Amino acid sequence: MSIAENIARVRERMQAAASRVGRSADSVALMAVSKTFPAESIREAHAAGLRLFGENRVQEFTSKAEAVQSLAGARFHMIGHLQSNKAGKAAELFHAVDSVDSLRLAEKLNEAAQKLGKKLAILIEINVGGEAAKSGLAPDSPELEAILRAAPTLTNVEVRGLMAVPPFSEDPEAARPYFRHLRDLRDRLMAQNTSGIPLPELSMGMSHDFEVAIEEGSTCVRVGTAIFGGRAYTR
Repeated sequence: MSIAENIARVRERMQAAASRVGRSADSVALMAVSKTFPAESIREAHAAGLRLFGENRVQEFTSKAEAVQSLAGARFHMIGHLQSNKAGKAAELFHAVDSVDSLRLAEKLNEAAQKLGKKLAILIEINVGGEAAKSGLAPDSPELEAILRAAPTLTNVEVRGLMAVPPFSEDPEAARPYFRHLRDLRDRLMAQNTSGIPLPELSMGMSHDFEVAIEEGSTCVRVGTAIFGGRAYTR
């Protein structure tokens, strides 16, 4: 099937998942994860109506940014692990960074955005499965509270919510407890109101489990394979 046909199919599945729990499908954004795919694939998805795209590496997106940044209404998010020494380039290339995992990185992004005269949206990445191979903060990390306390003083970044990648399982239902955990954590942080900032966004759910994520409150699903097809990774 074409990219446009794949997008239509994903949207149908999103609609069905939202309906099952009494949500509007409009309350869930569809992000096309375009890592490893060429600029032409992004342009094709844009022509089919998508406006939100996720990339994992600063260097990779640098090579295709010029070909896609003129696309009307397109927004590009950094969703992979970001080292603080690449914060300046990330702030230049992206509209948002969804994988902030330290106060230092948040501060670096704020400094870079300030120099550029722009406002950068960020999400805090939570390692909900406690996996050593994955980045993200532990749900009970003091660093999480530190970022939220500092948020009002970081004038050029806006903390919008949380992001997570649960442990992979072939069974989508295995991800449900992790999605629920992230939602509960967000609700608890908002109830404590230590920073006074809202956290409306929950970025969770990928090609194999996005329907479960929607049922558990996701506001943005990150879908790559189901839109673009399988990836051919090169070393």
